[in-house]
Amino acid sequence: MGLYEKIVAGQEKVSLVGLGYVGMPIAVAFARKIKVVGYDLNEKKIELYKSGIDPTREVGDEVIKNTTVEFTSDETKLKEAKFHIVAVPTPVNDDHTPDLTPVEGASKILGRNLTKGSIVVFESTVYPGVTEDVCVPILEKESGLKCGVDFKIGYSPERINPGDKVHRLETITKIVSGMDEETLDTVAKVYELVVEAGVYRAESIKVAEAAKVIENSQRDINIAFMNELSIIFNKMGIDTRSVLDAAGTKWNFLKFAPGLVGGHCIGVDPYYLTYKAEQMGYHSQVILAGRRINDDMGKYVAENVVKNLIKADVAVKTAKVAILGFTFKENCPDTRNTKVIDIVKELREYGIEPVIVDETADRDEANRLYGVELADKSAIHDVDALIVAVAHTEFSGLNKASIDACFNQANSKKVLVDVKGILDRKTYLNEDYIYWRL
Repeated sequence: MGLYEKIVAGQEKVSLVGLGYVGMPIAVAFARKIKVVGYDLNEKKIELYKSGIDPTREVGDEVIKNTTVEFTSDETKLKEAKFHIVAVPTPVNDDHTPDLTPVEGASKILGRNLTKGSIVVFESTVYPGVTEDVCVPILEKESGLKCGVDFKIGYSPERINPGDKVHRLETITKIVSGMDEETLDTVAKVYELVVEAGVYRAESIKVAEAAKVIENSQRDINIAFMNELSIIFNKMGIDTRSVLDAAGTKWNFLKFAPGLVGGHCIGVDPYYLTYKAEQMGYHSQVILAGRRINDDMGKYVAENVVKNLIKADVAVKTAKVAILGFTFKENCPDTRNTKVIDIVKELREYGIEPVIVDETADRDEANRLYGVELADKSAIHDVDALIVAVAHTEFSGLNKASIDACFNQANSKKVLVDVKGILDRKTYLNEDYIYWRL
């Protein structure tokens, strides 16, 4: 009986190392079919899961209460599993070089508890070569075991889209890879237990790693093009969204939109690819150009807030500005690598300390990472400028009356900046408002 058969029969367990926005939904999905150990070194997070609370809001409290996942912060519990999935973040350093600390740390923990006959599958987004050249030596050193003899490895890049209730683990084709055909077959069969959309068997681990990193690089470049168009059309006095709506009537026009590009994927992954390219002696041109544009968009938004305050005859230094939304994307509590902080920092350069409201965001995380104290909605009154920065569902119901009530009624002009274009533009094209969007 092979490892797959033993897992299905309940004789062996699957472990998840890292229970964040990616790892936790995977653990929960597998637990509907097989025995699962869910490990995270964050004891506070584990206690929340054990209490039936989903801090990520990816699957909801009710699902967490009823799941059979064995949540633990005790790394020795990993010894009970033979099929391990590593799903930890792979951020970048301040100089945009890859920060492999989380994946290296996870490899050390797993290595200390690895047993013979195991398969280790990494899901973290990395540049081609990390799984075999960085993670395997750590696993071997910590375990005293030999890769290819005592344990096998695979790679299956995560494609979970935080906050997305349509494109889920089960509904997205899963790329799988293994160090040899036998491993690939086992990895594919295990994932097929939960992925209804099926799996795609990549020909090698490096191919799977590369496929993941270019998915987000491609999206990053396309959004950068939209952002550059927004800058150009703004100078021309043309509404970018109106241009895109017109161009979008052609069958092969790619429907991307301008915006702030943050998070742990699109705003990070291109740097992993360009870093590896630099090591190979090639300096990226298109990818890094796109990154520069997208990295500057928060500053660009803030500059236009200031310009429009001046147009409204509002003293910039004493202006009261409110920001709706602080997370890196809509309907997701995650604030890590949010680009809204770039708007905040730039406004501070002009002497403006904005009021920030986001009831979806993780308040503790925002304070810990950025020193930002999120305010209640009641704090938004008598403002000179209102920035709708994130397209949360909670903001989609905003109407003109509720927005009017936010402003200082003594001002002849109300500055409204709709970053994501979620409001009806025509409603605010009147003498009372200065409306601006990307």
